[in-house]
Amino acid sequence: MAWLKHDRSFWQRFFARAVGGERRTPPLRAPGQRDVRQDDWRQIIGRRLLTGAVVFGVWAVGIEARLVYLQVLRHPELVDRAASQQNRSITANPKRGEILDREGRVLAYSVDADTIYAVPTDVEDAAETAALVCEELDTCTPGLRERIEERMRKPRAFEFVQRQVSPDAARRVAALELSGVGFMKENRRYYPNKELAAHLLGYVGIDNQGLSGIESTYESDIRGRPGKMLIQRDMKRRAFSRIEQPPTPGATIQLTIDKYLQHIAERELEIAVRQHAADSGTVVILEPGTGDVLALANEPGFNPNAFADAPASVRRNRAIQDIYEPGSTFKIVTSAAALEEGIVTRNESFDVSAGVIRVGRSVVRDMHSYNVLSFDDLIIKSSNVGAIKVGLRLGPERLSRYVRRFGFGQSLSRDFPAESPGLVTSPTHLTDQGVASVSMGYQVAVTPLQMAAAANAVANGGELLEPQVVRAVIRNGIRVETPRRVIRRAISPETAAELTNIMEAVVERGTARAAKIPGYDVAGKTGTAEKLIDGHYSNVDHNASFVGFVPSRQPVLTVLVMIDTPRGDVYTGGAVAAPVFQRIADAALRHLAVPHTVNPTTPFLVAPRLAGPLAQTRIQPPAVLVPEAEVTEGHGLMPDLRGMSAREAVGALGSLGLVTRMEGVGFVNEHVPGPGAAVDRGMTATIWLERNTSKWSTSNP
Repeated sequence: MAWLKHDRSFWQRFFARAVGGERRTPPLRAPGQRDVRQDDWRQIIGRRLLTGAVVFGVWAVGIEARLVYLQVLRHPELVDRAASQQNRSITANPKRGEILDREGRVLAYSVDADTIYAVPTDVEDAAETAALVCEELDTCTPGLRERIEERMRKPRAFEFVQRQVSPDAARRVAALELSGVGFMKENRRYYPNKELAAHLLGYVGIDNQGLSGIESTYESDIRGRPGKMLIQRDMKRRAFSRIEQPPTPGATIQLTIDKYLQHIAERELEIAVRQHAADSGTVVILEPGTGDVLALANEPGFNPNAFADAPASVRRNRAIQDIYEPGSTFKIVTSAAALEEGIVTRNESFDVSAGVIRVGRSVVRDMHSYNVLSFDDLIIKSSNVGAIKVGLRLGPERLSRYVRRFGFGQSLSRDFPAESPGLVTSPTHLTDQGVASVSMGYQVAVTPLQMAAAANAVANGGELLEPQVVRAVIRNGIRVETPRRVIRRAISPETAAELTNIMEAVVERGTARAAKIPGYDVAGKTGTAEKLIDGHYSNVDHNASFVGFVPSRQPVLTVLVMIDTPRGDVYTGGAVAAPVFQRIADAALRHLAVPHTVNPTTPFLVAPRLAGPLAQTRIQPPAVLVPEAEVTEGHGLMPDLRGMSAREAVGALGSLGLVTRMEGVGFVNEHVPGPGAAVDRGMTATIWLERNTSKWSTSNP
């Protein structure tokens, strides 16, 4: 380091060049004397190095802290933000499955509908654009125009303008070629039969979700699984990758209802409600052997395509949600309990000549004067006094047990999650006055579906079946049938047979003569109940009802009719509800081709010989003859019906005790069970008719 101290000329020349001139020669110092200025320079350099090191250290610590904050603490948030900027996920709604009736006819399906949307950031003039769009829609109101303008002014990249518009409206708006206005496809639910079975089917909201009925109950099956489309974009928001996962369509639901029977029920119910100026009405049709709901109608109805136009009270399914005191139709339960427990005999006499009975503080009168009546006639003539005497003999515990056995006080069907259980008094709180009321159908509240199911238990021999409305779920070509479900045995087959005999007499010579159907045995019971209004029973407002099954010995239909508050000169169940039953059941029996049970026509099983030109156009194959003994025992072989006329086929099947269902017109083309198959009485045979049967003339010479 000595050369640094003594070679001063070098440093003088260096600094002179650096500053552009000569520097003055520093003063000479004596040997051993300290250079004060050199010490100051070293201190300055040291302080600067220390300051720089501190600054660099603080900067490094800050950078590390920022990295920890971003990469650790805010990592999830920033990843999501980056994904939202780079990736765009679009949900593709699946197409809802169809809803079919029991014959495969479509009741509900989904169609594509155009939805108008806007990109507000691309809209040039929100007010003018909103006005132009609104004018082209089917209905344009000042309020709608203001809402559209408000949506177009929002600082967003997407906003719905009007969802699921008509095709014509979409074409008119598209023709305007407005900046920032676009279109997308959505699924819209459509009900081709409009009001038909609306309460049963339910309806679907704007976002394709089931809101009521089967649409809601089976939402997980009908809706399907939504698909997704993932679009990746670069920094200029240009798409460079697209990954699609297509939606999975929903399953098809096949119902137990028959479209034609549903139409009959709704038509006759609407006529009756209007005729009697009633508040409302309900019809329930069940298949006795399976518990299938063949029809369920409520009046007033609504159109599920525009369900928002109907008030909530109209959209309510009265058959499962409204409860009412059934009146004398409930005497089915009272009489069934008495016969099952053996506390009465059918020929036992009851003195009801007083026409009145006092129980506690209540006094009950009969509508008509009677003398001494047998047990059968108590039900046939619907004596309240006689029913109370039977109920008091049963007592609260036994009567309540049979009320529960017949399904009252509980929800019956898993297909109706909104079903009301009704109101039933516990036997521990049931006084003699309460027993008297329940015996004649008061102080117990039931739904129309419960009352129909109770009568259906008598029709099928004593089994209480779960009413079901879904016949099968079809997904990916795989059909899953809904099994027949027995809730419990309500009464023995013997008791059911005795009660059926009594109910036949109710129609034949009792209060339900208006329910007679020519050619068929009918069993049923009427009911007329005063409505409870403001804590008091009204003398003006009533519930008129009838429940019955037909044919009574081999029933194919159980029908309940309930009319709420009929007004006019007639208001009883026999005068108001029984005629509705008669019209519905008569048309239904013709539709189902059920053969007569009263004086049936003797069928011809052997085909007549044909000659001449007629034989060339219609060749009838010979029938398979069934031995008479086998038919009598209820078993036999299915004849070959191909080539027969519809009338001849029905006659042949009627002799075997089979229920016939037909499709088409003309002559028999095909049938199930096939020729020669073993059949039993009560089975259902389906035959298909065609006008042209020429193929049988070639295959069966």
